[in-house]
Amino acid sequence: MFLKLRSNKGFTILELLIVIAVIAILVGIALPRFKGMKDEGNYAKAKGELRTLQTAAESYRIHHTGYPANLTTATLSAAVPQVVAVAPKDAFASANDYQYILNAPYYVIFSVGPNGTADITEINATTGAIDGPGDDIYVSNGPTGSGG
Repeated sequence: MFLKLRSNKGFTILELLIVIAVIAILVGIALPRFKGMKDEGNYAKAKGELRTLQTAAESYRIHHTGYPANLTTATLSAAVPQVVAVAPKDAFASANDYQYILNAPYYVIFSVGPNGTADITEINATTGAIDGPGDDIYVSNGPTGSGG
């Protein structure tokens, strides 16, 4: 009995289909993980930028007669010492600035979060309670401090 070895050098169509199927399965497993990693990166970026904006708002309050009415680049550059030269854009909505709600003596600065919509609607002037944080990432001078 002699074994006949295959003499042609190439892949059969079946072998190619199996390789393509294995690659497709691996890509299908990897893609959701990359989205999760992107969201984690945006979350960390938002938390850092929100802390910086909170520092800028507190600096403004110390050198002026209260908290700023808004957190625009012009307002932030008026704070002494200048903490932020340009207002950063929201990590989850790059076309928009971070949201800011002032209801003296409390304020909340927040990112819209992974769902892209603002869930926070107000901050109570008496208690500092934040209404509807949902998945928003925020910092506040109220009793809740920060979250998201």
